[in-house]
Amino acid sequence: MTSPVAHRSRNRAEIPVEYTWNLADIYPGWEAWEAEREVFEQRIGEYAALKGTLGQGAGQLRKTFQLNDAMGQLAHRVYFYPSLRYDEDQRDNSINAKKQQVESLFARWQQATSWLSPELLTIPIETVRTWLDQDPELALYRFAIEEIFRQQEHVLDEPGERLLSLAARVTNAPNEAYWALSTSDAKFPEITLSTGETQTMSYGQYRAVLATNYNQADRRQAFLAHYGTYAANLNTYASLYHSVCQRDWFQARARGYTSSLEAALHGNAIPTSVVENLIETTRNGTAPLQRYHALRRRLLKLERYHPYDFTIPILQWDTRYDYQAMLPAIVDAVAPLGADYQARMKRGFAERWIDVYENDGKRSGAYSAGVYGVHPYMLMNWTETLDDVFTMAHEMGHSIHTMLSHETQPYVYSDYTIFVAEVASTLNEALLLEHMLGRAQSRDERVVLLQHAIDSITSTFYTQVMFADFELQVHRRVERDEPVTADVLNGIYKDLFVAYYGDSVDMEPLTPATWARIPHFFNSPFYVYQYATCFASAAKIATRIMEGPEDSRERARGEYLRLLSSGGNDHPMNQLAKAGVDLSTPDTIRAVVSQLDRLVTQLEQA
Repeated sequence: MTSPVAHRSRNRAEIPVEYTWNLADIYPGWEAWEAEREVFEQRIGEYAALKGTLGQGAGQLRKTFQLNDAMGQLAHRVYFYPSLRYDEDQRDNSINAKKQQVESLFARWQQATSWLSPELLTIPIETVRTWLDQDPELALYRFAIEEIFRQQEHVLDEPGERLLSLAARVTNAPNEAYWALSTSDAKFPEITLSTGETQTMSYGQYRAVLATNYNQADRRQAFLAHYGTYAANLNTYASLYHSVCQRDWFQARARGYTSSLEAALHGNAIPTSVVENLIETTRNGTAPLQRYHALRRRLLKLERYHPYDFTIPILQWDTRYDYQAMLPAIVDAVAPLGADYQARMKRGFAERWIDVYENDGKRSGAYSAGVYGVHPYMLMNWTETLDDVFTMAHEMGHSIHTMLSHETQPYVYSDYTIFVAEVASTLNEALLLEHMLGRAQSRDERVVLLQHAIDSITSTFYTQVMFADFELQVHRRVERDEPVTADVLNGIYKDLFVAYYGDSVDMEPLTPATWARIPHFFNSPFYVYQYATCFASAAKIATRIMEGPEDSRERARGEYLRLLSSGGNDHPMNQLAKAGVDLSTPDTIRAVVSQLDRLVTQLEQA
């Protein structure tokens, strides 16, 4: 199960091929990629030429949607081949140039399709429904077409849609400025730790200190150095975030929405009450969160306890987890999902879908990328930690979800929404935790696993709800024409910190300014709440699959696998409802609160 850390080369050419992904499954080489890239470029012109023809009848409408599907399938391969190649070594400018070529083509594709919805909406819905009834091949697109009409009141005329598409480069300016300020222009200071070692407090190094350094003074110094970089530009960050919120409010009003939240949720037919219920129920369920941090304060013997103390392990755990040795456990853990699910996992491990180890220039982190018509690919940076084991289970959850969706759904419905995406990954982690807890060989191992599970809830659920609470409050201030300054943002964040953590956590003077580092606020507003709803959904489904009589567990498993196979063929709230999850009521959210309460009790007992 475990092994000592082995020295491994960071030179990609020296990493055994079985630990690298096989991109030849997409294209045998760049020549084949270039040929299909040219085909994709030609089809952009073909699509633009269809403008003005939809009224000719069902056949022409079918042709338009079928061409869009063909281009989408082609786009998957044309994009992911250079994108995955680039992530192998992001120092390679020649591959980056190819990736940028594709991104430019995609911008042209978006402009070439901007006429579709406005033109379709000039045809009476009754006429279109008659076409759908008469043409079986067109009927495949019924849900997609009905969706366009559902959102009709928020679709502009063709000049308006074109204007908004042209404005994309301008409206993305706050995001681009945020990244420039936070990466290329950021000057993170160097600190000297108690050991005499010096380190530059970039985000990666800062997180490493917080997770491994048991000297609280070192952790505090790292916190002040890292966030001091953001605090030094706090008024600029506040101006950028104000611009993001103003942009969202502009786009919402341009399309006739009553709020930025409604605009963000309407595309997936999610009621705003889902987010409001999530926030209210979580705020009322912070007692176990505060109990956990009070317990950590006692166990770590800290007089004062701060957010930079959140990730230091309660116990020092030096066990390393060998990649090959852990694969059987990851497969065994998902036995409740059936033999077919396990077989798909084994394929992924055996057929080189995964790029396993770090190498110089490789993209950091982990992800799953679904290439339609091929198979998913997973990027890892395995360093033999317990986090790596759970990350592998997480990304494999995404990958099997993608496989089932791609195999079952036509291209038009092959992609699932973010609202359900994290359910599959989070459920895999929950199953792995139960599997490993059942086989824990010591009290210390059990404590480490319990802390991992609890930290997953606090970071994936509570922290993300607090973030959602913050951005909802700020957007509503903008909608009321109230000022949004650095002081205002700090005040909102400070009040939220107290509301969620109470007196279980102490606050540094710099703590209220930590909102400035959260990329999601600037790049994807009203996104983070979905981590929390997915977590709550996964917790509900896991309970149904693992508890109760065999027949009810079997039924729950079937409903869950149908959810994974449904892709985007319905609104996500309906899809989750078919799997036994209702996010419109507080009960699903309260289940997470109860789960945390149970885990904290188990940790206290251990």
